[in-house]
Amino acid sequence: MKLIHTENAPAAVGPYSQAMVSGGMVYTAGQIALDPATGALVGADVTEQSHRVMQNLAAVLAAAGSGLDKAVKTTCFLADMADFAAFNAVYAEYFPNKPARSCVAVKTLPKGALVEVEVIAEA
Repeated sequence: MKLIHTENAPAAVGPYSQAMVSGGMVYTAGQIALDPATGALVGADVTEQSHRVMQNLAAVLAAAGSGLDKAVKTTCFLADMADFAAFNAVYAEYFPNKPARSCVAVKTLPKGALVEVEVIAEA
């Protein structure tokens, strides 16, 4: 196993790593819309937050020698399922290869985020 860390994505806000590589696969932690430089939540709505989430995921995957184009499975968490269509519009820009996906609404996300996404990708 190999622990992945990059300054180009937010530092973990708990006792976990940004990602791990094992068996030729990259397993990312969930990313929310944190600015990597400040650690502050950015974006006033789910569209803005989703773009930041995807940028954070791309940075973590790049640090592992992978990319969004190598994603095989994502798990997506929304604070409000009413944001599903807006989230999908952004998601489709970053994942044109259409990896398998689960998307659920949750009661709350860390730091009041509106969206969180984790990825499993080929290394």
